[in-house]
Amino acid sequence: MLMQIIVLLSWLALPVGLLCVVDDWFLRPRRQIAAAPQEARDPPLMSFAYHALPILIGAAVLRLLVAERLDFSAVLFGITVLTGVVWLLDAVVLQRRRAAAARAAGKDPALIREPGTVDYARSFFPVALVVLVLRSFIFEPFRIPSDSMMPTLLDGDFIIVNKYAYGLRLPVINRKIVAVGSPQRGDVVVFRYPLDPSVNYIKRLVGLPGDHVEVRNDKITVNGQPVPFKVLGLYNDGCYVNFQLAQEQLGGHTHQAMLCPVPLDVSPAPLPGCNRKEVRGYNCSDAQSAAMFAEPQVFSRVVPPGQYLMMGDNRDNSEDGRVWGFVPEQNLVGKATRIWFNWDPQRSGGPTWSRMGSAIK
Repeated sequence: MLMQIIVLLSWLALPVGLLCVVDDWFLRPRRQIAAAPQEARDPPLMSFAYHALPILIGAAVLRLLVAERLDFSAVLFGITVLTGVVWLLDAVVLQRRRAAAARAAGKDPALIREPGTVDYARSFFPVALVVLVLRSFIFEPFRIPSDSMMPTLLDGDFIIVNKYAYGLRLPVINRKIVAVGSPQRGDVVVFRYPLDPSVNYIKRLVGLPGDHVEVRNDKITVNGQPVPFKVLGLYNDGCYVNFQLAQEQLGGHTHQAMLCPVPLDVSPAPLPGCNRKEVRGYNCSDAQSAAMFAEPQVFSRVVPPGQYLMMGDNRDNSEDGRVWGFVPEQNLVGKATRIWFNWDPQRSGGPTWSRMGSAIK
């Protein structure tokens, strides 16, 4: 319900914003000139619009933060350009016109206030520019939207992505301009989904260009060498029951993975012990019965040049490169480095404070 209200308010931000801009630039100065030296009053409709605009803009920002199918760099670039143009247009054209109109009416130009939208633009432009530079070339925040990287990352983790780990790229067009480093096997990588580049995905890099990767019953072999893999015990959190928890060493990364050696029993509703709403239940049968399934599930491919194979640590609940193929180098966004916050609205109990500051292995 709350999200529906936020979406509705965000849609109102544009028309109300345009109404305020037109009034603020062209009609409000006339009211001020006519009323000077007294303070001019806005009509009730415009007074309501000016008071509502910050709330609508806040709703639009919230919607941007939770949106999955959005190029936030393009939005931020647009905000930077727009605020810069508004500030420049006022300094070059509108300010002079307001002063000339005031003098023509025999009023002191100093009594005519600067439009509020121009004041906003002048305040936001340097902030938007700095954030754009930082986000494009240094660090970018990202929210984990699914369970595919459990137990390394949980739905609701907010992470920091190192943008310069794999080279500096121009915002919006995503074109590399400086080669800084290259992806390493085992890195946790944020990338543009090859089938829909407007969506960012996060997975672990399993195969480099030229690697022959084989995945047999969730265990990985790279170029004929089995990846070190050790079962640590069972993983149970109420939503995932009786899964195997394993330790895996992929490249220079030692991390945990979870898997089910038998076909999953997937419930359309949460299991009784699950503390998350609107989440499916995943129940793994007794691992001892795995021998009943003699036909192993095998994935075997050679990674093409200039592309990478990505997989989730939650091996049996991850739609990844085994399903949709490889990730081109130009789709790479950056390397996931650290969790800075965690809050899954679907999970009871509020934020998980213990995850804050955790390094991503």
